[in-house]
Amino acid sequence: MSAVSGLNYVSTRGGAPATSFTGILLEGLAPDGGLFVPERLPRFDAAELQSLSTLSYPDLAWRILSRFAPEWDAQELRRMLGDTYSRAVFGSDEVAPLRTLEPGLHLLGLSNGPTLAFKDVAMQLLGRLFESVLQRRGAELNVLGATSGDTGSSAEHAMRGRRGVRVFMLSPWQRMSPFQAAQMYSLQDANIFNIAIRGVFDQCQDIVKAVSGDLAFKARHRIGTVNSINWARVAAQAVYYFKAYFAAARREGEPVSFAVPSGNFGNIYAGYLAQRMGLPVRRLIVATNENNVLEEFFRSGRYRVRATAEVRHTSSPSMDIAKSSNFERYLYDLLDGDARSLSRLWARLESDGVFDVSDTPLWARVRASGFVAGTSTHADRLATIREVQRTYGTIVDPHTADGIKVGLQYRERDVPLVCLETALPVKFADIIREALGRDPARPPGFEGLESLPQRVTVFDPAVAAVKEFIAQHTT
Repeated sequence: MSAVSGLNYVSTRGGAPATSFTGILLEGLAPDGGLFVPERLPRFDAAELQSLSTLSYPDLAWRILSRFAPEWDAQELRRMLGDTYSRAVFGSDEVAPLRTLEPGLHLLGLSNGPTLAFKDVAMQLLGRLFESVLQRRGAELNVLGATSGDTGSSAEHAMRGRRGVRVFMLSPWQRMSPFQAAQMYSLQDANIFNIAIRGVFDQCQDIVKAVSGDLAFKARHRIGTVNSINWARVAAQAVYYFKAYFAAARREGEPVSFAVPSGNFGNIYAGYLAQRMGLPVRRLIVATNENNVLEEFFRSGRYRVRATAEVRHTSSPSMDIAKSSNFERYLYDLLDGDARSLSRLWARLESDGVFDVSDTPLWARVRASGFVAGTSTHADRLATIREVQRTYGTIVDPHTADGIKVGLQYRERDVPLVCLETALPVKFADIIREALGRDPARPPGFEGLESLPQRVTVFDPAVAAVKEFIAQHTT
């Protein structure tokens, strides 16, 4: 396949000028409130997929990600990918090792990065990309993000100490596991600022979008984002779907299904992106917890945002999300890039809190796109953790358990199933203790993490208060 030259990015809402990968890297939301997507996707045919199948992780990442950033200096990008996807950062040259639980059932290891969560895979690269662009421009960036658990710690550990970058990370106060909170709040780096919001994740995300939507404030304080609305993160995550496919497929071109715990739709959207680029994906299995916004949509065609009071605090807290950010990119693609139709759907969502496509032509496209979905409860998580440990001698975290439970529900005979791991179980010790009656193993270097001094500022959910805090620490 020839290189994609002059690739531009446009907004899903249709109201922003086209720009390059470098132009959108630091931006987050588009100026019109939409999300940036490439005007066209690179595709790999069967012969090209075969040529990718034996590559090392850095070389595979290069072959895929260079298609999305054709203007980036090739030598520099290769070097950054080599530095990122290394034994020094991920403890293995394989980066995303595939473990076979039984023939046709696999677990993709994504938790061997610095913060023991899958988000390290993209975030560690993002830190290097940001620093490179800022140095070239002689500029600074204030990263504003929201986390329901793992994004925050992954972002902060990727950006800590980097020149020209500050991080302002919002999280729901006392709604993450103690380990997750400590990974963020114990950081003492001068460029890291933790802001806890008395509320739920979606209120944190709404504040981020409101601040980013104030274009004058965003420009004055040089606001960017590392949340999954950042296209570079999604593209980087697509790489490990290719890696997993090549490890799981038993013959060239064999379809493979993926089961993915999902709240914000970023991780599984990366799988959809890989599918659209030519990877033979049979099913994309969305696993939700009791906050089942996505499951309801893929079952019924009805997308209903939950009110704050409806969002349940569950034992897989990183998925306690009522509105999935990357879902907009998915529907935009199914609408063939019709920004006007997409904007009408989102206007209805903003006014009514719900839209229903079950009686429209779009629903047929949804049904044909490879997605299925299911819900996992607290009891399901406990049962799955116990069964996986008993049968395979492996302990999984509660989010991964959600993925395995729903994945097995939709498993098809003779189709390999890859369940994506999201984090090490040590991050959710209370749930593991409830399931198995003992604590999970704690990796070296994380002893006493929760007892370290913590730095965090707690606010009620108010956009003005967060703006004032950012202004005080950026001037």
